[in-house]
Amino acid sequence: MQTDQLLALFSGILLLLGLIAFFIGRAKATRVRATGTAMFAQPDQYAWFAVLATAGPAITVGILGAILMLLLGAKIPPLYLLAGSLVVAAVGLTVGVRQVRPDFHARQAIERVIRFILVGAALISIFTTFGILFSIVFEALRFFKMHSFWEFITGTVWNPGASFLAAAGRAEEGASAAQFGSVPLFAGTFMITAIAMLVAIPVGLLSAIYMAEFAPQRVRTLAKPTLEVLAGIPTVVYGFFAAITVAPIIVSVAGFFGLDASFNNAVAPGIVMGIMIIPFISSLSDDVINSVPDSMRQGSLALGMTKGETIRDVVVPAALPGIISASLLAVSRALGETMIVVMAAGMRPNLTANPLEDMTTVTVRIVAALTGDLEFESAETLSAFALGLVLFAVTLTLNLVSVLMIRRFREKYRVNNL
Repeated sequence: MQTDQLLALFSGILLLLGLIAFFIGRAKATRVRATGTAMFAQPDQYAWFAVLATAGPAITVGILGAILMLLLGAKIPPLYLLAGSLVVAAVGLTVGVRQVRPDFHARQAIERVIRFILVGAALISIFTTFGILFSIVFEALRFFKMHSFWEFITGTVWNPGASFLAAAGRAEEGASAAQFGSVPLFAGTFMITAIAMLVAIPVGLLSAIYMAEFAPQRVRTLAKPTLEVLAGIPTVVYGFFAAITVAPIIVSVAGFFGLDASFNNAVAPGIVMGIMIIPFISSLSDDVINSVPDSMRQGSLALGMTKGETIRDVVVPAALPGIISASLLAVSRALGETMIVVMAAGMRPNLTANPLEDMTTVTVRIVAALTGDLEFESAETLSAFALGLVLFAVTLTLNLVSVLMIRRFREKYRVNNL
């Protein structure tokens, strides 16, 4: 019997056992309660505890067995694993039904299980973050054994050259030409991100203020969903728009002012990327501004302040922590964008302060290093993990800075209101 058939059979039997546990547990609790005995929970709560006692241990055993098989290579026949899980489910059914008695706090037991599930859900993100970090660090360390970390951080030329020869045992031939200076990549990343933020933050914040403070309900009902549609457009479509429409306009405008602009430039993807992330800032800022208590607005107006002064001096400062969070989320989104940059800015590592020239970003270089026909052991391929590690550190630093800024503004606003 195939694995998918075994899983279907296991799910069906476990569902049947859960139904049996539910109805037996509720019937027993109802009979006990009918005798006039005081119970610590309702019959349905005892029934759901019986279901949890039946399904919970069985699923746990199945998951642990799967982890042992997939990660540790344990030789456990799937049929035996599923059969053992069902045996555990039967034992759990018996224990769960026996616990249906007046002095058992079924409700508290269910709440403990739910709390455990919630804690597990919260730990998933933490373990995932550490998993991502560990998967990057070990490969990045292999790269830094081949090339200097200091040169990687401070180098101004990115030219892998013939570094792939190292994987073929001819490292001496390719090492002299290989240069892995990441400064051009991060300079291009930050420049394109900065251009995107110059577009997204003002437009997103002003549109949020309009929709929250000035727009009639009919306009808001139509405008907000329309604006949020921008977040659902595939990035490759934005890439076409940047390369075919925005880039020629940038070249024409630059030519009008006597400037030389390349069709692959940083301005076009920056503008289009800013348009793409406007909904992130606008929607979140709108929700934060709407959450500011209306009594603060009324108090400001009662003191003689105008509508604009109220928004500037009361509403926006109160919503500033949420606005900062929305802006940092948009920055993280822009730092990780790849497709728009590939199609509109090019793939050439170019250290320049002129946004009208072509350049590339860290994520584009990572994709290029991992999607070619290079050996995994080559320095060029392993450089993708080094770039990913530094980008991870940059993103983590931005998140820490945002947390400190949000805490500072909250404390300042709280003190001012006291």
